[in-house]
Amino acid sequence: MKKDQMPNGRRAVLRLAAALGATATVGYLAADRLAAPEPPTGAAPAPQGASGAGPAAGPQAAQAARLRPSSYRLQPMTAYAPPAFRRAVPPVRQRPFLSMSGVGRSMVLSFDDGPDPRYTPGILETLRRYECRAMFFVCGEMAVENPDLLREMAADGHVVGNHSWSHPLIPKLRPSRIRDELGSTSEVVERTLGAAPLWYRAPYGAWNRHSFEIGAELGMEPLAWTVDTLDWKEPGTGTIVRRVLDGAAPGAVVLSHDAGGDRSQSVAALRRYLPELLDAGYHITVPRR
Repeated sequence: MKKDQMPNGRRAVLRLAAALGATATVGYLAADRLAAPEPPTGAAPAPQGASGAGPAAGPQAAQAARLRPSSYRLQPMTAYAPPAFRRAVPPVRQRPFLSMSGVGRSMVLSFDDGPDPRYTPGILETLRRYECRAMFFVCGEMAVENPDLLREMAADGHVVGNHSWSHPLIPKLRPSRIRDELGSTSEVVERTLGAAPLWYRAPYGAWNRHSFEIGAELGMEPLAWTVDTLDWKEPGTGTIVRRVLDGAAPGAVVLSHDAGGDRSQSVAALRRYLPELLDAGYHITVPRR
């Protein structure tokens, strides 16, 4: 045998080692590519349990504070986490959720336009007294002036949603303006609470294709309502109470307001209808995502 010839046994060992090394490399790359984000759910909102985690803390707030609305990232739910832990953006809906499904005798109470230091604290106090959680769809121009109320909402386990910055009629806006209205509000909420909103509601319930697309890009699902108390018309406390109780049903989402005018009737009405809903066997909860 010549000196430059290799024995068959040694050649076989080297081939096996090379094959194993290539397999390990391919497996590593495949695992990195297949670290897919959490798939979105296409089902209607489901309720959360009675216990809720507090707002996330960390460097997100400091980083988000340096962002201008025009440069606000379109996937705030990633929270600057490693790619393997990013949550997928929700699908683009053609209509908002109107109610929850498959939740038994559960209902959602929601309040728009705040936070307002004149009325929001009274609503929070009543919800706290009965150990109930609700949804607050906040306007950015109100949220930026009342960050302590946002923190109080989150500390009590309420869901803070996006209701645009200045409460415009969305279908009349250019897509860039819609993005500014929603993105600026998400930025304020994330800077204050450490997490961006996962839900949004169009002012006046006026949605369009661009709002659904931009809301999804920002990581939010659209939620409308089942029962409109029309409390913004100030119809009287008794009328608001009657509308809520008449519309009570499993999965119903109730719309009220904690800002945008004199909301003293709304605050008083909640004190009356909330214990009646609980006595009737309803569980007041919030959607889960």
